[in-house]
Parts: sequence; C-alpha cells; structure tokens
Amino acid sequence: MNLSNFSQPEYLHILINHLPIIGLMVVAALLTVFLLLRNRAAVNALIIAVAVLALSAWPVLLTGQKAYEKIDHLADETGKAYLDRHMELAERWIYLYVATAIVAGAGVVAARKRPQLLFPSAIATLVLAAGCLIAGAFIAENGGMVRHPEFRSGPPPEANHLDEHAH
Repeated sequence: MNLSNFSQPEYLHILINHLPIIGLMVVAALLTVFLLLRNRAAVNALIIAVAVLALSAWPVLLTGQKAYEKIDHLADETGKAYLDRHMELAERWIYLYVATAIVAGAGVVAARKRPQLLFPSAIATLVLAAGCLIAGAFIAENGGMVRHPEFRSGPPPEANHLDEHAH
C-alpha cells in the first residue's frame, strides 16, 4: 500500500465515492425492513446512519473538485464532456444530500422529545434517501464514463456550465 496516494484528491475521491451511493443504498434497505418490523432502536440507529452517509457526499464532492483539473488533463474529449457533466450534477445535487442529513438529524432529535415522531421522520428520511440514490446514480454514471470508454454509448452529454470549473 502506497500511503502517498492518500494525499492525492483523485485517489481519495475514488476511495470514498461509494459511501453516499452503496452505503446509503444498504442503509436505506435496512431502514425499510426495520420500519416494517417497527423496531424503534434499529430505526433510530439507521436514521443516524443515513445522516452520516448523506453527509459523506460532501467530502466526495470536495475531493472531486480538487481532482477535476488533473483528471480533465488525462481525459479524452468525450471524457472531458462526461467529467463536466459529472461535476455539474454533483454540485447541483449536493444540497439534496445535505437536506437528507438535516431531516434525518432533526428527526432523531425530535423523536427524543416526542417518540411518536420517529416513524414519520424515518419515512421522510427514507424518501429523501431514495432521491439521493437516484441523483447519485446519474452523478456516478457520468463519472464512470470519464475514463471508461467501454461504458459509453451515444454522444457525450452537454453540460450547462462547461467553463466554470477552474478548480
């Protein structure tokens, strides 16, 4: 293991970018199960896990922004278009992840004072987490296309603000 890789934002980005996708998917599935089982302790813990995993999107975005210029120089022209679209979507949808974490955290706090709010806040958290998963799928799809031409089909995407990424 080369520890110097941990100082490279592109390496860190690849290392942590699955947390807000796969981690959130697993926790959302578990939250659904334990909501159906009406297990209060598990639901409470899983809402907290959703908040943590939703917040993990922030360092993923920050490392991606720091890695942008280096990856932009490595990518072919089509890859650059996917990179721009990937960044555009990540910057647009980060607020959904933050909102999900806030709603989850507020739900846990509110349920301590009013236990009857636990399940409604868990449902709200689950709905927002589902939105994050949908957004994350689009973000990740475009990110995967940057350096993997074998996954590409059709013309590259058009980003709305291609020249704004002078990171």
